[in-house]
Amino acid sequence: MKITDTFRFATNAATAAPLRAGLLVLAMSIGVAAVVMLTALGDGARRYVVEQFSAIGTNLVIVLPGRSETRGFNPANLVTSTPRDLTIEDANALLRLPEVKRVAPILVATTEINAAGKLREAMLLGTNDDYINVRQMKVGLGRFLSKDEVGHGSAEVVLGAVIRREIFGTENPLGKTVRVGDRRLRVVGVLSEGGQGMGMTTDELLIVPVATAQAMLNSNTLFRILVEARSREQIAEVKAHVLKTITQRHDGEEDVTVITQDAILETFDKILNVLTLGVAGIAAISLAVAGILVMNVMLVSVTQRTGEIGLLKALGATSSAVRQLFMVEAILLSLSGAVVGVGLGYVGAAVLRHLYPSFPAYPPLWAVLAGLATALISGLVFGVMPARRAARLDPIQALSKR
Repeated sequence: MKITDTFRFATNAATAAPLRAGLLVLAMSIGVAAVVMLTALGDGARRYVVEQFSAIGTNLVIVLPGRSETRGFNPANLVTSTPRDLTIEDANALLRLPEVKRVAPILVATTEINAAGKLREAMLLGTNDDYINVRQMKVGLGRFLSKDEVGHGSAEVVLGAVIRREIFGTENPLGKTVRVGDRRLRVVGVLSEGGQGMGMTTDELLIVPVATAQAMLNSNTLFRILVEARSREQIAEVKAHVLKTITQRHDGEEDVTVITQDAILETFDKILNVLTLGVAGIAAISLAVAGILVMNVMLVSVTQRTGEIGLLKALGATSSAVRQLFMVEAILLSLSGAVVGVGLGYVGAAVLRHLYPSFPAYPPLWAVLAGLATALISGLVFGVMPARRAARLDPIQALSKR
């Protein structure tokens, strides 16, 4: 038989029993759709984390108080013991390093804002005028913090977009006085809406000078210091010099943890890549189940089409040709299910993106190709037994349907 005849015969045989073919296609499509959907979730989680860390700025080195017991970065390093505090003086010392472009000290706390007869809780962020450039944020109205002398915080505040809307509505808040904690501060700016970073939205922040925040909280301790290198190539050099400088300032004791943005991204990237492969492997099990279903249905098909097989062999079809016919039929059904499954997977991923716009659930190309290949191999492997059984039938017995 010619190749075209084989495909035509296999196609006709598959479509002759639409219910059977439909069940096979459905089973295979569910398996492939599961692979596509779950890998889209895993890869989407990886992209989301990368975007969140990228949103905090570029070329960053982050100084955390307290020494980590292990070298490199792991998520546990974000919480460290603190034998000695980080101070504004430490941040200013880092700014004098030649490879450092900007330094932004950070102090974080919760507080209350009271203005226009309205009261609400908010996140207080104490920092300096470089913070907006380090974090690559934008001011939607007014200006950011003014440049202050060390330790002399001005009585000004920058509002997040949501806080401005809830407190002042459509009224212009610039120049208005608000009470933050026990201090009266003047509103000098409003951040652009929609700022993100590290899972925290800037829309509900109150940003004040770091010295003002320390006075409000009666504390000299910094939460973090963000250091921006002049170029990506200098990140490793900046990290080494930052650690050396802080160690010298802290009487020779290495009591801080210095991590780089690239190290954080690389670690989470590895973790989430393994997670993606894991969920893809779990989803691939459903393809194996679908392959077993293909085998069982094709075995039933051989029994139902015994007379047809006998007639083919009586007309001169070889065992190899009969085996090829059943193999091609199994592959066509599996491939059809795979194509439908890929379509369902993309639709499901699109629904996820619609429900959660910030989550980039895009199926990776390797997962789509792997799903198609696995479905094809599954149909091929599990189609062998029914094809061999059909090829071994004796034409006389088959025609008599025994």
